[in-house]
Amino acid sequence: MSNQVRNDRESMEYDVAIVGAGPAGLATAIRLKQLASEQNKDVSICILEKGSEVGAHLLSGAVFEPKALGELIPNWKELGAPLKTEAKKDSFRFFTKTGSFGLPNPPQMNNHGNYIISLGELGRWLATQAEGMGVEIFAGFAGAEVLYNEAGAVMGVATGDMGLDAEGNKTEMFEPGVEIHAKQTIFAEGCHGSLTKQVIKQFDLRSDLTPQTYGLGVKEVWEIDASKHKEGHITHSIGWPMDTKTYGGSWLYHMDKNMVSIGFVVGLDYQNPYLSPFEEMQRFKTHPDIKALLEGGRRVAYGAKTLVEGGLQSLPKLTFAGGALVGDCAGFLNVPKIKGNHAAIKSGMLCAEAIFEAIEKSTDGQLEVGHECVSYETNFEKSWLYKELYKVRNIRPGFHKGLWFGFIHSAFQTIGGWRLPYTLKIHADHAQLIQADKAEVIEYPKPDGILTFDRLTSVQLSNTNHAENQPCHLVLKDKTIPIQQNLPKYAEPAQRYCPAAVYEIIEEKGEKKFQINAQNCIHCKTCDIKDPAQNINWTTPQGGGGPNYGSM
Repeated sequence: MSNQVRNDRESMEYDVAIVGAGPAGLATAIRLKQLASEQNKDVSICILEKGSEVGAHLLSGAVFEPKALGELIPNWKELGAPLKTEAKKDSFRFFTKTGSFGLPNPPQMNNHGNYIISLGELGRWLATQAEGMGVEIFAGFAGAEVLYNEAGAVMGVATGDMGLDAEGNKTEMFEPGVEIHAKQTIFAEGCHGSLTKQVIKQFDLRSDLTPQTYGLGVKEVWEIDASKHKEGHITHSIGWPMDTKTYGGSWLYHMDKNMVSIGFVVGLDYQNPYLSPFEEMQRFKTHPDIKALLEGGRRVAYGAKTLVEGGLQSLPKLTFAGGALVGDCAGFLNVPKIKGNHAAIKSGMLCAEAIFEAIEKSTDGQLEVGHECVSYETNFEKSWLYKELYKVRNIRPGFHKGLWFGFIHSAFQTIGGWRLPYTLKIHADHAQLIQADKAEVIEYPKPDGILTFDRLTSVQLSNTNHAENQPCHLVLKDKTIPIQQNLPKYAEPAQRYCPAAVYEIIEEKGEKKFQINAQNCIHCKTCDIKDPAQNINWTTPQGGGGPNYGSM
């Protein structure tokens, strides 16, 4: 457990500190400021954002359902929210290697009234709304350490020290981090947040619960021939290139200005250690339907990120002494709907309402240090978000038994099976790999540089940047495990599951060595999730480095 102060660090005091300027964190801040304004109260709020700017690390498909946004900011249209491309037509297809056929569109995937958006643009717009209400946002500063008071309650976070060399020693450029002290600290870090992991462990928030499970989404944005572009059209697919044992599927969204968002998601419960989600995405683009669409176009952006897939039964306890979890770091994502941004916003609103309720119930009208806003859980259980997630709780877990069982089971759940009083358990993704000698080696075709690409070329499009000569933010708990354990058992899958070529096996003086190219990291967190030995700990790099996705 960390101390609450360090003598060489400055501190700043707030009522509420929020870690992460995504939809959940920004919605928390906006809703809390709205409630405070209505009652003529002053609540000081700051948000730490590890990206170089708000939106730099936001990555999603994304088709956006505006329900929660309408509750948060009813006049969002008049205020110029960047929801411009209306969803016009849905298509759901099954892909074979050489063709495809249409399937009935699941009701959860009906996108009438929704919008194809850039999540980064929405994040920046929400940030302007929050700042206009007095919220202080510090971009480029990552929450690197959780602070606790003497009673064991969370009392804030600290940013990372700057100017350390690769061994962690102070250099002439050394600058200590800053401590943000708060009466409530809200973690809104997104999927598998580094500080969220620590808080979940510290307060045992997953006691008697199933583990979280994840998918990895690999996304590209293409500018295509105008004659092929159909603004507002949405296509999802299952089938090829996945086998029937592996959960996965694609999206294809026609945005404005002849741009399309194309991506492929692979469930990280896959079994074959030779599988590469990045290569599956590249292979997917060689399908005749997709190749015909992209021919003559050009790839303009690339990114990858994990997403929470566990659903309702994988949600941890949401509150603890001194803080709470909101958005994807808790697990608010509706997998069958393929949407989580509306859930992130709603969870932030519910959390803010619980915080303000605590303020109103306090004797002096002030938040109590270390208070646990337990009404957040109650608010959630009474909300439409809980009902939405409850209805689909068994759909994603059903696919662990294979495509066809999952497909039939999901149909049964949709037509009313969700009412039956059973909830399928979730499995830990890292425990699903079979040993390499029992797996089929997958030979992926070489990239052509026109339709398909290698990982290093792709990483360049993500605008990833990290300060040089800093300590590696990808920390091995045991440096011997990659070569002595993962290589012989699983052919060291980190070489393939990472979509940014961070990990590789090299040979020096006749000996194999596990090399970490941390400067390539695009902060997807796959390594922290999928490593079979749970030996890789993803921590925040100095200076809030990483990708700059812009309008992805």
